[in-house]
Amino acid sequence: MRVYKIVFIICCCCFFTGNLAAQNEKEDIKKVIKSFFKGLQNGDTIAIKKTISDDLILQTSFINKEGASVLRREDANKFLKSLASKKPEDIWEEKLESYAIQVDGPMANVWTPYKFYLNYKFSHCGVNSFQLFNNGEKWVIIYLIDTRRRLGCNE
Repeated sequence: MRVYKIVFIICCCCFFTGNLAAQNEKEDIKKVIKSFFKGLQNGDTIAIKKTISDDLILQTSFINKEGASVLRREDANKFLKSLASKKPEDIWEEKLESYAIQVDGPMANVWTPYKFYLNYKFSHCGVNSFQLFNNGEKWVIIYLIDTRRRLGCNE
């Protein structure tokens, strides 16, 4: 009977330690996403570069004026240049409504519904889907796709 108690205690310790490590990993991933958006809001390309891979892939999905779904790839360097040229008086704020984080080894996916405001005025809403990779030193964003719409945003 005593052996079963010891095995039970060891299993519980492993379970709670594993859950704690997974929770810390998810918090690290969440910090990368928050840093990315803080850099976006401040027009800080240096902060953004700390969160992304050199091979970042950016895509956006939206409905065009004809009602067709469009998938557009954006050049990461152009994105950074446009961010660097952001006027200081322009206020960009992306309010993330939640985080759904999934991790498998060095790969993570983060799903974040959002609402975007330009100069405190609602612009659009959608969902971001981030793919991250842990390169052995830190988590970096390797792929970002988002949806953008103005209807059905509860705004």
